[in-house]
Amino acid sequence: MRIATIIAALLLLSAACSKEDEDVLSKQKERMISYLESTHNPRLVFSEEVEEGVEQAFYTIHGDAVYRYIDGYYNPSRPNRTEVTESSKVTITFSAYLFNYTNITTDGSRITAPYYSNNPLYEELFYRPIEEGGLGLTPGAWSFEPLVIDLGSAPLIEGLRLALIGCRERDRVEAFMTYNMAYGDKYLNFIEKEQPIAYFFTIDKVE
Repeated sequence: MRIATIIAALLLLSAACSKEDEDVLSKQKERMISYLESTHNPRLVFSEEVEEGVEQAFYTIHGDAVYRYIDGYYNPSRPNRTEVTESSKVTITFSAYLFNYTNITTDGSRITAPYYSNNPLYEELFYRPIEEGGLGLTPGAWSFEPLVIDLGSAPLIEGLRLALIGCRERDRVEAFMTYNMAYGDKYLNFIEKEQPIAYFFTIDKVE
């Protein structure tokens, strides 16, 4: 009887945790959609909402949930470029941001600092002293070389993997993802528990 009681309690606890996770995820989706609909440029329009023959910027949704926008989708040369598949080897230049439902600025005087990037445009920001508004990293400690990812074997967060598949060489991409598509419900160094993130990347090469 006691064992049955314990098992029942564990099942209730599990159900409560699942409900809590669902609530967090639901709220993140709602806030992300609200941000993309009202603040971000381009505004959120899903692919199925685009009228046939109209070259309107749009988003696709992948997994649960990655909102992806491809800049230059309607470029006439794009269909002839190599497409990223689940077994491709992809070279990218990227910046990863902690996403807090506010605009990410990539140029000008108030640049949003990524938590991880290999974009040479950020090299000066990364090495600038903290007291001068930089990240204060040791010069030479960070690689700004293009990153090569073998999608068939490389360990990746699920959101980035999903965001890459279906892109084409030379695509410029923005991908906003809920925490479950990123680092989950665990703390990871300076990344908070249940933290949504955004990846901005360019597909340099597809093999």
